[in-house]
Amino acid sequence: MIHRKPGFFMRALIMIMVLSGIKPIPVSASHLEQETRTPIQHVIMVMQQNHTFDNYFGTYPGVDGIPSNTCMPFNPLDEKTPCIKPFHIGLYPLIDLKHTSHTFDLQFNKGRMNGFVDAIERANQDGKLTMAYYNSDELGYYWNLADEFVLFDRYFSSARAGSIPNRMFAVAGVPGVVNNAVPDQGFGDLPTIFDRLQERGISWKFYVNNYDPKLNYRSVKGLDYLPPQVQWMPLLGFDRFIDDPELSSHIVDLNEYYTDLQNGTLPAVSYVLLLGATEHPLSDPDLGQTKIKIMIQALMQSDSWQSSAFMITYDESGSWYDHVPPPQIDEYGYGFRVPALLVSPYARRGYIDSTLLDHTSILKFIEDNWGISPLGERDAKSNNIISGLDFSKPPRDPVFVSSVWRPEESSSNVRRIVIYISYGLALAFAGTMLLLVAISEARQRAELPARSQDDFS
Repeated sequence: MIHRKPGFFMRALIMIMVLSGIKPIPVSASHLEQETRTPIQHVIMVMQQNHTFDNYFGTYPGVDGIPSNTCMPFNPLDEKTPCIKPFHIGLYPLIDLKHTSHTFDLQFNKGRMNGFVDAIERANQDGKLTMAYYNSDELGYYWNLADEFVLFDRYFSSARAGSIPNRMFAVAGVPGVVNNAVPDQGFGDLPTIFDRLQERGISWKFYVNNYDPKLNYRSVKGLDYLPPQVQWMPLLGFDRFIDDPELSSHIVDLNEYYTDLQNGTLPAVSYVLLLGATEHPLSDPDLGQTKIKIMIQALMQSDSWQSSAFMITYDESGSWYDHVPPPQIDEYGYGFRVPALLVSPYARRGYIDSTLLDHTSILKFIEDNWGISPLGERDAKSNNIISGLDFSKPPRDPVFVSSVWRPEESSSNVRRIVIYISYGLALAFAGTMLLLVAISEARQRAELPARSQDDFS
């Protein structure tokens, strides 16, 4: 179904309805996908891997970042033992830190948040590494996105640990497992957001970079390890999404994302798995940034930009340090904070959003926007990422976002005002100097004595 976008008048009408608390009334069945409570008609969600908020944005200006007096003890039971201060990762040797539920419990330490180094040391790994952080040197593109759009600094992983339960929360509102593994018989009849969208005739796709249709939870049984595609793509653990062509046809290679943008067929809801560029240690964060930059630039160059919300987040912490104790709302979570960015023409510019959120908050937005009932208790009660959007203003035009962080080009109004004032004063000074020079030269010419013909002989 080709997704037709409303014109200016329709967008204005929708905005008035949203601000007035009025639900749009569907005109006909052919306009089903236009029945949204906001001007957003395309949601794209990219879930990366294994980083905490402090690990990526702990030194970003204006956020609830790494406290200045932080020093993590080697032994949380003895505060007099040596401790490790947070440090820029630079060329420090990188490893994949052990990140299990047990590791989380040791690091969380009943809310004391002082077991990060100890937990990694107990796993016979370098505990110092957990205190390392990245900054604008490695994450220039993400930091520039934060300058221009929305950065959430109270976004927690849904489960304490494990890619599988966290990604299940993002599609089904429940963990689906008691450990970080796909059940032997798959996830059974658990409903997902994609089932609800399919029932309503609302378009959706799950884009997978380098997708292999032959890999699913059944085809890899007996292997000693679970291939990343199966581990990180929840729908491949459901029999119906493997066997039913009406459902399996929605799981496609990432190349179709660009084709859909060109053809005007971007679905209402898109989830994305960037296999090979998920930023999972030991992966270079720049691989993920590059892929996401290409995706966002393609979106901005398409007709879909004016009605889109592009969300970037991370499934779990990967055992990196974060200083904010996650609320323990049930037996599964929350886990530690993870990075989360919202890019949209309606995104508040340079905004730090401290709303309490988790992966089910994305479900919450989709459900509220398209009038879909909640999948479970978590998404029913969760807050909504809509807090980062402002529909009282018209959609912003696309902007080029550099991969090199330039804080002087930040979207902060204060910074812009300072820059504009500086430029204005500089121009005024230059103009004044030119005027003074011109006046001085005129005076000198007026004071010269008149020359006779003899002066030229």
